[in-house]
Amino acid sequence: MFDDRDLLARIIMCEAGGEGDNGMRAVASVIMNRVNSSTGEYFRVSEGGNIRNIIMQKGQFNCATDILGGKYNSQNIYNMNPEEIHYQIADWVLSGNRLSDAGESLWFMNPFKIICPQEFPYNGTGRLHTKIVNHCFFVPTSLYNDT
Repeated sequence: MFDDRDLLARIIMCEAGGEGDNGMRAVASVIMNRVNSSTGEYFRVSEGGNIRNIIMQKGQFNCATDILGGKYNSQNIYNMNPEEIHYQIADWVLSGNRLSDAGESLWFMNPFKIICPQEFPYNGTGRLHTKIVNHCFFVPTSLYNDT
């Protein structure tokens, strides 16, 4: 079983390894924003700050599952071999740092397009905040509090 630092390094590498330092810091910031959320779904899931609960929450991160769409997902945290940079970013975010460009974002996604959707998730709980490298980042709307 991975400790929080190793789990973070693995998810950072898997979800944003090709996004450069700021892209990886932004994804790490989203994870910790969820861990520290004071309302809604992530507040309940984190149970007072549990990083593992946030990362392993079903349906949240493709990299946190080894089966995706009924098939083996080789791009998962169990197959990652984090490098020093991934551990440095994990240490950075565990020390309380956040990438200011990501703001209070609770979600990110790669639309595989130049333009980001204006809301995500598509139930209206998040609105577009910014795009960093290939990922779009979304901050919660007031609807999120009721999740």
